[in-house]
Amino acid sequence: MSREALRLVKVSKTYGTGDGAVTALDGVTLGLGPGTFTAVMGPSGSGKSTLLRCAAGLERPDAGIVRVDGTELTGGTETELTRFRRGRVGFVFQEYNLLETLTVAQNTVLPLKLAGRRVDRRRAREILASVGLGDRLGHRPHQLSGGQRQRVAIARALVAEPQVVFADEPTGALDLRAARQVLGLLRDAVRVHGRTVVMVTHDPVAASYADTVVFLADGRVAGELRGPTPDAVAERLAHLGDDLTAGV
Repeated sequence: MSREALRLVKVSKTYGTGDGAVTALDGVTLGLGPGTFTAVMGPSGSGKSTLLRCAAGLERPDAGIVRVDGTELTGGTETELTRFRRGRVGFVFQEYNLLETLTVAQNTVLPLKLAGRRVDRRRAREILASVGLGDRLGHRPHQLSGGQRQRVAIARALVAEPQVVFADEPTGALDLRAARQVLGLLRDAVRVHGRTVVMVTHDPVAASYADTVVFLADGRVAGELRGPTPDAVAERLAHLGDDLTAGV
């Protein structure tokens, strides 16, 4: 059997101390297979963004184990963690995080340069063409729409051929048409490129593009929905407190 693309075992994270301490994650255990698209949902403060950041190696949990593609992230040095993220993990965020002084093509290959890897410009052009930006290679971010900038971010996430792509509210700043295009590209990253995508979202329509939705409440896994539809997701969210003790 193929090893899991992502595995969290009893992961906990608390911010602050004493009476002001807030538990963002409370012993979360979760396993995701390779080539899957998972949406993570929950009310504000449920821990979904903290889960993504800990799973992606952007934050260290206080306790527990995180493995990405079989490699444990919770025991290495910061240098080792940075090197791993650059080579094996892709990121798509709501704010795009593009450098305004670089062109579309330059932004796309930046992770390869930072990792000291050979830049295959032909491959980069192919990926940009696949996300509909083949005629925008020399443009800079300020010359693009929000949807186009997010497509650059997706191309950048794919160019290093990561095992897992983490997306944090990737459609939050987009109009409906652009959001659907971006969600379709994330789904293609799974179906065409064989990547594993983990997406945090608050939108039931966005979540319906995933294979599975994992729900969080009060820092704990509160349920799972396979083959989601927007109505089914909205219904589950409305009754999330009822499912909290049921687990996955």
